[in-house]
Amino acid sequence: MPSVDRLKGKVALVTGGGSGIGAACAVLFARQGAVVAVADVNLPTAELVSAEINARRGVGRAIGIRLDVTDRVQCFATVEQVVNEFGTLDVLVNSAGVTARGAPDDWDFEQTWDWVIDVNLKGSMMMSRAAVEHMRQRGKGSIVNMASIIGLVGYAEGLSDGFNPYPHSKGGVVQMTRDMGVALAKSGIRVNALCPGFTYSNLTKALTNHPEMLAKLESLHPIGRLAKPIEVAYAALFLASDESSFVTGSCLAVDGGYTSQ
Repeated sequence: MPSVDRLKGKVALVTGGGSGIGAACAVLFARQGAVVAVADVNLPTAELVSAEINARRGVGRAIGIRLDVTDRVQCFATVEQVVNEFGTLDVLVNSAGVTARGAPDDWDFEQTWDWVIDVNLKGSMMMSRAAVEHMRQRGKGSIVNMASIIGLVGYAEGLSDGFNPYPHSKGGVVQMTRDMGVALAKSGIRVNALCPGFTYSNLTKALTNHPEMLAKLESLHPIGRLAKPIEVAYAALFLASDESSFVTGSCLAVDGGYTSQ
């Protein structure tokens, strides 16, 4: 699709930008005129996405950065690197995320819970805190947090034992978004969240690779299918752009009707 420059002149930092929704956001934002810092704990994937962006003529440019969002020093250093290299930071997308399914087999429930909370909730908080230090000086900025429908409702029967840290972490992201949205509004900083339904990504492969489970997940969405990462990225584009200038503290469901049932 041709660029229509909805983010022309803006600098965006996307965490978890090496795959899935984060990668879709990075590529789409660049196509819409932004300069994009693609940050991921897996540097090679971040560099692949940035190389894809830079290979396209007539679109924004990108850099790849290794970032572990659970590391406070790395979070603040990454924001500083982006500001030093590009002069500013207009948009932060907190898309770095993990699920309990990705934890090492030899971890117990507490280690897994701590890891998921650290990446999904603390990581989003830490990156936002680092970005806000710069955005507040400029009096403007947009933060887009990646929450989930499972931050709004409980898992369907059979998908959780009640102690799964993923919904706990995403529920925290939802409330953090509301609180930050209110607190930072007078500083000109808008904070919103997306709550996607089940989406094809590395995080859901363990589920979608099984036909029976995939069919169950599809049946939970009135629209009858799972989301593609680009469909969520377009919603992030709206929240990142000036088109959403009167939207803050909002948690937008992009879920094929899941939470309306």
